[in-house]
Amino acid sequence: MATTTVMANLISQTMRTKFRDYVTLTKPEVNLLILMTTSAGYYLAARGPLKISGLVNTLLGTLLVASGTATLNQWMERVWDGQMRRTASRPLPAGRVGAGEALGFGLLLSIVGGLYLALAVNLLSAILALSTLLSYLLVYTPLKRKTPLCTLLGAFPGAMPTLIGWAGASGKIEGQAWFLFAILFLWQFPHFLAIALMYREDYAQAGYKMLPGFDRDSRFTRAEIVGFTVVLIVTTMLPLAGRGGLVYSLLMAVAGVFMLYHVAKLTRSASKVLASRVVHASVLYLPVVLLVVATFKS
Repeated sequence: MATTTVMANLISQTMRTKFRDYVTLTKPEVNLLILMTTSAGYYLAARGPLKISGLVNTLLGTLLVASGTATLNQWMERVWDGQMRRTASRPLPAGRVGAGEALGFGLLLSIVGGLYLALAVNLLSAILALSTLLSYLLVYTPLKRKTPLCTLLGAFPGAMPTLIGWAGASGKIEGQAWFLFAILFLWQFPHFLAIALMYREDYAQAGYKMLPGFDRDSRFTRAEIVGFTVVLIVTTMLPLAGRGGLVYSLLMAVAGVFMLYHVAKLTRSASKVLASRVVHASVLYLPVVLLVVATFKS
């Protein structure tokens, strides 16, 4: 009896560990951001009362495709993930999930997610979601080992959830959708370049070219972060400033000053601590901006 109980506990623990590993493959922390930006796009595109069922269907389909993309990305990079301290403990390089398992899981999530969007939402949202998957896996992922321009090209699929949400609500892409797309597109530069500064040695060890080779002291990269942050702040204040008036402009300015404060500190030093603070500031900044935009929806 005792032996049976022990075996049952071991099986239960193994299943829980396996479940956690499969969840880890989907990158839930990234998916949270994706769902937030998709929701913003859906809400801003909606006319009349918000259709909760439509929003839920759009988010679920997007989540499935995003989870599949994250899993397939880790499957493609499993060898190099094993060479970096920050990723060596992930399920694939650590050997807790087999490559075939991950490939099948990623394909299943992606296909089901695409079909779900096409059937439960609309065809445009499905096309946008699957286009995001393909551009992320076939363009951004391989370019990470070839050129620092990967950040620029990767920012396009990275900003697509806003359009998926917009298409989910309206079935088309309108002018203001591109305003939302531009915000997320520009936001990725200070966020991901700061991450690249934090893990520069790790990336280099695995052969990733996230930063230009000539930028040994990271001055160029830190200047990029400043430049993109300024453009981002200006962008958030342009299209809706007249419509939202003084309150809108003031809220965006306060959020911008908060972000710029941390970015400015990074210009004085390539400290990993300061780079980490920029990353955290950007994670706080984005939802505030999206909330302000949503609040002043026309």
